Amino acid sequence: MMARGVNKVILLGRLGQDPTVRYTAGGAAVTSFSIATSEGWRDKNSGEMQERTDWHNIVIFSRLAEVAGQYLKKGSQVYIEGRLQTRKWTDKNEMDRY
Repeated sequence: MMARGVNKVILLGRLGQDPTVRYTAGGAAVTSFSIATSEGWRDKNSGEMQERTDWHNIVIFSRLAEVAGQYLKKGSQVYIEGRLQTRKWTDKNEMDRY
């Protein structure tokens, strides 16, 4: 049997804004927010420290979404484990976007 692969992501970062909580028609909570992760390194040529920050959009569901909406605020540090899901859509110029 061939391995199907692994899709697991671990992030440790801080919220860029307060989470947004909404509810599905069935009453399930859906909470979304973005977190910033940063990494630093020393430039080989100049010796100066460099830093890059990446932003990650997070969506969580059900009871965990309710708890996150209640306790998380802008600046909160969070540890996130989940899977990466890229969404594709077609823009008004018929170009694929991700």
